[in-house]
Amino acid sequence: MKFLALLSLLPLALAAPPPLSWYNASTSTTHDKRAPSGSKSVIIQMFEWTWDSVAAECTNFIGPNGYGFVQVSPPQEHIAGSQWWTDYQPVSYNIVSKRGNRSQFQNMVNKCHAAGVGVISDTLFNHMAGVDSGTGVGGSSFTHYNYPGIYQTQDFHHCGLEPGDDIVNYSNRVEVQTCELVNLADLATDTEYVRGRLAQYGNDLLSLGVDGFRLDAAKHIPASDIANILGRLSRKPYITQETIWGAGEPIQPTEYVGNGDAQEFRYTTALRDAFSGGGISSLQNLDNRGWVSGNQANVFVANHDTERNGGSLRYDSASNMYITATIFSLAHPYGTPTIISSYTIPDNDAGAPNNGAGTCSPTGGANGWLCQHRFIAITGMVGFRNQVGSAALTSWVSPQSQQIAFARGSAGFVAINNADSNWSATFTTGGMADGSYCDVISGKSNGGSCSGGSVTISGGRFTATVPARSALAIHTGQKGTGSGSGGGGTVAVTFTETATTVFGQNIFLAGSLSQLGSWSPDASLALSSADYPVWKVTVNLPANTAFEFKFIRKESDGSITWESDPNRQATTLASGTQTITTTFR
Repeated sequence: MKFLALLSLLPLALAAPPPLSWYNASTSTTHDKRAPSGSKSVIIQMFEWTWDSVAAECTNFIGPNGYGFVQVSPPQEHIAGSQWWTDYQPVSYNIVSKRGNRSQFQNMVNKCHAAGVGVISDTLFNHMAGVDSGTGVGGSSFTHYNYPGIYQTQDFHHCGLEPGDDIVNYSNRVEVQTCELVNLADLATDTEYVRGRLAQYGNDLLSLGVDGFRLDAAKHIPASDIANILGRLSRKPYITQETIWGAGEPIQPTEYVGNGDAQEFRYTTALRDAFSGGGISSLQNLDNRGWVSGNQANVFVANHDTERNGGSLRYDSASNMYITATIFSLAHPYGTPTIISSYTIPDNDAGAPNNGAGTCSPTGGANGWLCQHRFIAITGMVGFRNQVGSAALTSWVSPQSQQIAFARGSAGFVAINNADSNWSATFTTGGMADGSYCDVISGKSNGGSCSGGSVTISGGRFTATVPARSALAIHTGQKGTGSGSGGGGTVAVTFTETATTVFGQNIFLAGSLSQLGSWSPDASLALSSADYPVWKVTVNLPANTAFEFKFIRKESDGSITWESDPNRQATTLASGTQTITTTFR
């Protein structure tokens, strides 16, 4: 049977263990820290990146910018094919895949460790391939229930459903955990041999320096089976388990927390609904919703499945919602956050662009890649989370359903405006010391100067304007004075672009500020053609702030044409309104 992105279309469910930890080879004991330094807990899901490109990015950007971990695609041999989901159909435990070979994987782990970044491997304990026969990318031949030298028919579950072995009833625990997930050969994880073989694979990854496993489709394996396998490992890695919660289903994420963190998909859905119009004021007390406890939850705004099946916001969600939701995820203390770094999605089966070699611009993507981890606002909030640590959430205010602000102890403060109009207010910071702080959503500090805006706290309070569909965030690790007032003031800038187009073509605006999509074509702003051939859009930008921008022509098939170089440059006024007039080149 053809395996069509089906892992993202069926209701899986997951589980979770203790908080994220960093393996210390010198002690090999139970771990009580979430990251190498004890302060870096943010994970990047480097979806479909090759090992060489992950290694380079760890060195050049990920480590220096304070990320704690990278989660990489499954490293074992899989079926052939360009589609992303072929990575999730293993045929052997050889470390060879579309991402690279064993030596390249080892080099990646070493490079990331040298940059202070841990490596989490997406790991497949539940199943083997979902096709009847073939040859893997490393040359291994197989049939559906026969993987020479590894598994034979007796090593798989055969639940006897007609016409096949696929799960039909998700209300039946035995069926969910012994029948096949979209024809994927279901491993008999209740048998001694299979448990030992999976542990052997896990130990091989650990021998290469891997620091953690994401257990794919963990809900389809009894928690006790997973515990048995993990108990055979040479050391304790960080574990996060895919246990998608389903209403009325007998298998619950809480069953798995003894093994490691649970990916809490109810969080992902809640953020999608809140930022899409339900109201973000409902997001204050996330540990009181009956979910997995925040210190046992791995959370995300989107992952590779949810951004393809409608289960979450994604990079091209309207009105900057993906960015503001990610800002919230990094600001709120619930869970250990994962940020996906992936590529545009021309169709749900499409594999990685550029032959899988992830490539980025300074603040975004290139060659079809998005590089969300480089967006200015997201990078700024990683620094925010590292700085505030475990500080309590205090000083929550919400004047309306789409506006929230809160402090993290005396170390940081964030205000998020999901409304369509600016939010001007005087905010109480929860005890931050008086002084000038950089708005990390728009820039960072360098020698006491902010590349974006800044705010000044006096008497524990500051007055600012948070632009529509944007945010403001400050913390004690980024002090300085900005070129303007940042969140303390905005200017309504109208861009008027003269461009001749044909039917089906539209003009968009992208630029270096988060309000302009941080250079992501899929987060760019659509211009109105009401005064054609003049295209217009008005956006609130931080006052007295220098920025770069370009216009994009998008075709009806989704392809894009950028204006010719160089980037356009402008600086916003100190207040009021501003018009920038250009012609497409």
